[in-house]
Amino acid sequence: MTRAALLAAWHEHLAQTRRRSPHTVRAYCAAAQRLVQRLELDSWAAVARLDTVALRGQLAGRRAEGLSNASAARELSALKGFVGFAREQAGAPGAGGPRLRGPRIKKGLPRPVTPDEAVNMADTVHAMAAEDWIGARDRAVLLLLYGAGLRIAEALSLRLGDLPLGERLSVTGKGGKQRVVPILPIVAEAVADYAAKQPFPLDAEDRLFRGARGGVLSQGVVQKATARARIMLGLPATATPHALRHSFATHLLGAGADLRSLQELLGHASLGSTQIYTRVDAASLLATYRDAHPRERS
Repeated sequence: MTRAALLAAWHEHLAQTRRRSPHTVRAYCAAAQRLVQRLELDSWAAVARLDTVALRGQLAGRRAEGLSNASAARELSALKGFVGFAREQAGAPGAGGPRLRGPRIKKGLPRPVTPDEAVNMADTVHAMAAEDWIGARDRAVLLLLYGAGLRIAEALSLRLGDLPLGERLSVTGKGGKQRVVPILPIVAEAVADYAAKQPFPLDAEDRLFRGARGGVLSQGVVQKATARARIMLGLPATATPHALRHSFATHLLGAGADLRSLQELLGHASLGSTQIYTRVDAASLLATYRDAHPRERS
């Protein structure tokens, strides 16, 4: 069996069977490719025989290249999954991958932007664009992130047939999990404005958001446009497209939304992923207290 065949099977398993996100598929396949090339592995049996020593050596080499704790943890998760998959394919004993604990990762708090900053970012990407339809496109994408709490990949997966947007939108998120999110009028209007202005002939099944030359819009283009707007507005480097989704969650929680409802709106698999926003809201509350309390200001 060739290395290319090993990697192709791993890719199909991640994308089709596990239904992982395109970003995760790319990262996990890249980790597997580095492993098979370094150790010259060419069969499932060879991969299945790898133990904790082999994975620790692979990870040490990557750490020597300057890999961060978070990236190292993801690399290790990918390698353990790859070996576990190989053991299934080879019929080898010992379900799952080798047991090896990754580096500790300090889970930081998301840093939300204010409602005014979110809207200003959306308006600024529009104003700074080279063409009006491109500006309308970028504004629509950012409003989907802040107004509906979509992941950027979810926003870019919208198809022409999803229009016109009503009060609710069915979204397919990570792991193929579907959820329904409410759509505010300002968001629906922004998407409709872009759809009317974009210059390409599209069918119902075509992706709605297009690049300058007509191809499917990439996340990188949106991130670069947001970075330019952030600099123009004097916002911190943490004001990214994903920060708008954080802001959506934080502002809803601050307005009284309960965690279970927020979990459903965000498409989190577990409540634990949503509970971090209670810490964000507590941090905002403390900041407000310090700014307003007479003793703090004296």
